[in-house]
Amino acid sequence: MAYEKPIKIREAIESIQEQEFILPSIQREFVWGPNQIELLFDSIMRDYPISTFLFWKVKAENLNKFKFYRFMSNYHERDKKHNDPAELSGTKDRMAILDGQQRLTSLYIGLKGSDARKLSKYNWKSDHAFPEKRLYLNLLKNSDDTEKEFDFRFLTDREIEIYKEKHSMDFHWFKVGAILDFNDMMDIMNYLISNGLTDTSIRTTEQSVFASKTLTKLYQVINEQESINFYLEKSEQLDKVLHIFIRINSGGTKLSYSDLLLSIATAQWKKKDARVIIHSFVDKMNAVGKKFNFNKDLVLKSCLVLTDLKDIRFRVDNFTTENMTKIENEWDDISKSLLLSVKLINHFGFSSQTLTATNAIIPIAYFIKKNKIGEEILHHANQEKNRSLIKEWLMRALLKKIFGGTPDSLYPIYRTIISSNSGIFPLEQLIEKYKGSNKSLEFQESNIEHLLTTQYGSSFAFMVLGLLYPLNHDYTFHQDHIHPKSLFNNKTLEKMGVLSREVRDEFVNNYNSLPNLQLIEAIANQQKSAKTLIEWLEQMHPTVEKQNSYKLLHFFPENESLELIHFVSFFNKRKELLKEKLMTILNVSKMVVSLDAEAEEEVEELELQDE
Repeated sequence: MAYEKPIKIREAIESIQEQEFILPSIQREFVWGPNQIELLFDSIMRDYPISTFLFWKVKAENLNKFKFYRFMSNYHERDKKHNDPAELSGTKDRMAILDGQQRLTSLYIGLKGSDARKLSKYNWKSDHAFPEKRLYLNLLKNSDDTEKEFDFRFLTDREIEIYKEKHSMDFHWFKVGAILDFNDMMDIMNYLISNGLTDTSIRTTEQSVFASKTLTKLYQVINEQESINFYLEKSEQLDKVLHIFIRINSGGTKLSYSDLLLSIATAQWKKKDARVIIHSFVDKMNAVGKKFNFNKDLVLKSCLVLTDLKDIRFRVDNFTTENMTKIENEWDDISKSLLLSVKLINHFGFSSQTLTATNAIIPIAYFIKKNKIGEEILHHANQEKNRSLIKEWLMRALLKKIFGGTPDSLYPIYRTIISSNSGIFPLEQLIEKYKGSNKSLEFQESNIEHLLTTQYGSSFAFMVLGLLYPLNHDYTFHQDHIHPKSLFNNKTLEKMGVLSREVRDEFVNNYNSLPNLQLIEAIANQQKSAKTLIEWLEQMHPTVEKQNSYKLLHFFPENESLELIHFVSFFNKRKELLKEKLMTILNVSKMVVSLDAEAEEEVEELELQDE
């Protein structure tokens, strides 16, 4: 990237008019107010630096790969806030502005356009609420505003008339854009003379000198000085350009790479407004159930995956006109499948607190879309097996953290396996495919033992419990301490007769772990409060039959005391029950105690003899 020879403001304005300077769709819209524009012109008149600009040279043959817009000249807060598309016929290369849009637009409005902002006392529907104003400079005196040395102001035609009638001795308003019509110093002198600004019978000597110096200075800074300093990026690699754009804009409005990709999609969708649709759809996804935390990145990634595009990386080359057309055409099916996926995992009991990898819904959505499944996935009996398989896959995937890092390599393989197993979610095939890899869905006995150390409140505790419990999706479930945590303090335990410090430590160190946790309905959890386990059971399940059913549902060890003083024994026996149950659910074989090296050699020799 080279630092180029500076250009004049006049040259920049001419380039904007001729659409030689254009705006890429990744640029946000114009946001500066009138005061900021006035301060910019004041800075230029005072020879203050206005920072460098960054231009991107776009070759004519690449112009159709991207959406470009014209600079705005006449800003209207109600009727004209959006830039018009650029008209780029021909074979001419263009300059796209990567950094400096607000400043260049301000110069263009000040010199060639107008600004119309709403007056506070008027209704938005009234045209009188938005008077058109143009930029003027007072040639008779400095500004009274301490921020400005030169008196630049946006004024209406009517305000100019009022100044002429009431303040003609102190104000002479020069329309700033008229300076572009001046060709030399003679034009300046002719203007001063014809407007009586050199006539000492009308003006003081001080005013005449000020008018002459001010108008001359304005002519010089706009028409003669090379004050637009810029770097020129010539790369044809759009990804590089976008990353440069992100970096230089990191100090202002925060931009992400997906923001820019969404801008590209917005520019290339023909029938729908991608930005509006995708943002509103994200809100719709997040409003399901107990709320989620999906974002536009997930939706954009899902679009690439669910349309079976070969390359699903977040690269601008994948956001071509052809690909965006395909995504737009399939959007209804994409959005339907994603929303069904969110509703489904909500039925599994997930929320923003427990869904540890939001992109885990993408393979579910792909399965739903590929098999053209509708609302029946949520409740219908003919989809019960798929619901069970998807739930187990999701629990396995999240517990094994296979969506950590960059999971782009997963999606194409998942698509192939799902496409090859029509109608049934291919859990078994996915487990087999990734055996022994860092994306394995398999569990070993050591994994199960580690899961049983999971602590209360964590999303992983919910997932392990979710594997154990046949949740009814019509209710909200809470993680709950079987023996209330409020009882696990030295004072209470000592009062109960747990006198050994070592034993009390065992109580305190274990009460928050999975073997003392259960899932119960939210209402029941609130009623349970801090009651002892025995008190609560007798209150909520007064018959022996109901108590036994509850114990069976929650994996209580048989014939084990529920008194808190026997907590350690209860904890250890329930831990073994949960381990056996999880090993069955996750199809885990018990570890075989390995032989020592000498014994292994003997076994190998015997096997060879048998052969």
